Amino acid sequence: MKQHTIHLLDEASLATGVRLLARRDPDLATIVDQHGEPPLWARRPGFPTLVHIILEQQVSLASARAAFDRLEYAIGRITPERFLTLGDDELKVIGFSRQKTSYCRELAQLILSRRFSPRALHAMPDDEARARLIAIKGIGAWSADIYLLMALRRRDVWPVGDLALATAAREVKRLEKRPTEGELQMMAEPWRPWRAVAARLLWHRYLSKRGK
Repeated sequence: MKQHTIHLLDEASLATGVRLLARRDPDLATIVDQHGEPPLWARRPGFPTLVHIILEQQVSLASARAAFDRLEYAIGRITPERFLTLGDDELKVIGFSRQKTSYCRELAQLILSRRFSPRALHAMPDDEARARLIAIKGIGAWSADIYLLMALRRRDVWPVGDLALATAAREVKRLEKRPTEGELQMMAEPWRPWRAVAARLLWHRYLSKRGK
């Protein structure tokens, strides 16, 4: 059986990746010069983070964070069992759309019935873990990539569907318009196997430029 080496990011490997990318790409070096090293932006793996990422779909990070905080206030520790105690009206007040309510309930039920285990993702190579996540209703490519990048801390994940990433890439590379997903994919080829570090650099610039 083929053994897969899974490369994870921590503070030390993030710093290594930043140094290597800055040597390899002058535009990324400029980000480091102007804004310093990016944060690791690590999230705890598991059900709460998956719920948080679902909340972040198509809304601002601030409004998703506010809804997540209200959920935590309502039920304390966020577990599949506790989430399923909330009714439609309660979840609507917290900030869940009908669609996101459905997605999170289905996720909770999958975990409780042991048809899906967030813990099992840790041992899977990137492509396999991504495919397992995308098989869950409500978790698309962007959500899966963000989970791999921040919760599983995989080193070479590149979330081409992220709008802030594409906007920062356009600015950094001085392009006339925002790159397509295909163009972003090609742009990042020279950054392998540190594309998750390149993503953090671009987000760091995007947020620093916008004063957040």
